[in-house]
Amino acid sequence: MEILNPSDELNQPLLPPPKQTPETTLAAAVWLESKKLWHIVGPTVVSRVSNATMNIITQAFAGHLGDLQLASISIANNVIVGFNWGLLLGMASALETLCGQAYGARKYGMLGIYMQRSWIVLFLCCFLLLPLYAFAAPLLRLIGQPDDVAEQAGTAAVWLIPLHFSFAFQFPLQRFLQSQLKTAPLIWVPLIALAVHALLNWVFVSRLGMGVIGIAIVLDISWWVLVIGMYAYVAFGGCPLTWTGFSVQAFSGLPEFLKLSASSGVMLCLENWYYRILIVMTGFFTNAKIAVDALSICMIINSWEMMFAISFFAGIGVRVANELGAGNGHAAKFATKVCVVHSTAIGVFFFAVVMIFRGDLALMFSLSGEVAAAVDDLAFLLASSILLNSVQPVLSGVAVGSGWQAWVAWINIFCYYIIGLPIGAVLGWCFNLETKGVWAGMIFGGTTIQTIILAFITTRTNWEVEVEKATSRMEEWNISDTEAHKK
Repeated sequence: MEILNPSDELNQPLLPPPKQTPETTLAAAVWLESKKLWHIVGPTVVSRVSNATMNIITQAFAGHLGDLQLASISIANNVIVGFNWGLLLGMASALETLCGQAYGARKYGMLGIYMQRSWIVLFLCCFLLLPLYAFAAPLLRLIGQPDDVAEQAGTAAVWLIPLHFSFAFQFPLQRFLQSQLKTAPLIWVPLIALAVHALLNWVFVSRLGMGVIGIAIVLDISWWVLVIGMYAYVAFGGCPLTWTGFSVQAFSGLPEFLKLSASSGVMLCLENWYYRILIVMTGFFTNAKIAVDALSICMIINSWEMMFAISFFAGIGVRVANELGAGNGHAAKFATKVCVVHSTAIGVFFFAVVMIFRGDLALMFSLSGEVAAAVDDLAFLLASSILLNSVQPVLSGVAVGSGWQAWVAWINIFCYYIIGLPIGAVLGWCFNLETKGVWAGMIFGGTTIQTIILAFITTRTNWEVEVEKATSRMEEWNISDTEAHKK
C-alpha cells in the first residue's frame, strides 16, 4: 500500500478535473467548468453585495442626520474615496495575473511574495493620493460645490484616510485568496464586517450623536475589519502552501511589479471614471435636477447588475491565469467560452427586466412622475448598457488573466475618451439629445467598440503561445521555493 505524504494532499486543487475518458461529454466538461467558475463568482457576489450594503447603511444613517450631512458623506465617500478606490482596485488586479499563473504552475511560494509586493506598491500609492483627501474642501469648491457641503465633505474626507489605506491591504488579500480558490473567507469576513458596520453606526451615530465624523470612523473600522479578518485567515493556517510569513524578497523586482500594477490600474479606473464624467456632464443640461436624478437611478440599477459582471471578471481572470500557469491553453479557451455564456445569460435576463418594467423601476427610489418618465426614456440605453456589460468585463477578465493589461489600457483610452466621449458630447449638445446623447456615445461609441476589439483579440488568440508567455513570465519572476519560504 502506497503511503502518501500529507503535503501531497494539500497540493491537490479544490476542484480536481475528472479523468479524461472517451465517454466524457461536452455537457460534463461544461458542468465541471461551471462549478469551478461559480466557486469563485458566487463568493465574490456575496462579498460585493455586502460591501454595497455597507454603503447603503451609511447613506441611511447620514440621511437621518439631514440633507447637508447626506450630501457631505455621499461626496466624500462616493467621489473622493470612490476615485481612489477604482485606481487601487485596478492596481491590485495585477495579482490575478501573477498569483493565478503561479498557482496554476504550482509555484506556491511565489504567491505570498507577490502579495507582499502588491502591499508595498499600493501602500506607497496611497501616500501619493493623500492630497486628494487633505485638500478635498478647496477641490470641491473649485468644481462648484456649495461652501457648506464642500467644508463638511472635506472634514469627512480627512477622517476617511484610514479607510483609504485599508485598500492597500484588502484588495491584494482578496486576489491572493481568489487565485488559489480559497473563497470561504470572502463570504464570512464581509458578512461579519457588515454586522459590525450596522452595530457601530447605531452606537456612534444614533446613541453617541457623533454625526458625520462618527459615520466616517465607522467606515474606517468596518473596512479594517475586512483586512484583519482575511489576514487572520491567511496568517493562522488558512494558506499553508502559499503564506509562510514576511520576506525581504518582497522588496525585489518592485519596478517591474509597479509597471504591471499601473497598467492594471489605468485599465480599470478609466471605465470607472467615465461613468462619473457622464453624471457631471448631465448636470450642465436643461432641467438638470431631473436629468441627474434619473441618471443616478439608472446608474444604481446598472451597478447592481455590475456586481455579477465584476464577479465574472474576477472569476475568468483566475480561471484563465490558473490554466495558463498549468500549461493548459485549451482549458483557458474553454473556460472563456463557458464564462461568456453564463454572464451573457444573466445580462439577457436583466435586459428583459428593464425593458418590461422601464420607468416603474424608478418608483423604488423616487415618487416623482417626472423622474419616472425620464427613467422610462432612458430604459433602452440602460438595458443595452447592462447587456454589453455582461460580455465586456468577461473579456477584460481574460485580458487580466493573460497579462494583457497594458494593451487594454490603451484600448480603453481610445474607445472611451477618443471615440465615446466626443461622440457623446456631439450627440448631447449639437443634436440636443442631452443625457441620452452622452450615454449613447458611451455605449455605442465606447463600450461597443471596446467589446468588439476585445472579442476580436480573444478569438484570434493563440492559447499555446499564451502558455509560453506565462511560462516565460514565471521564469522571469521566479523565486525558488527555498528562497520564497525564507522570512
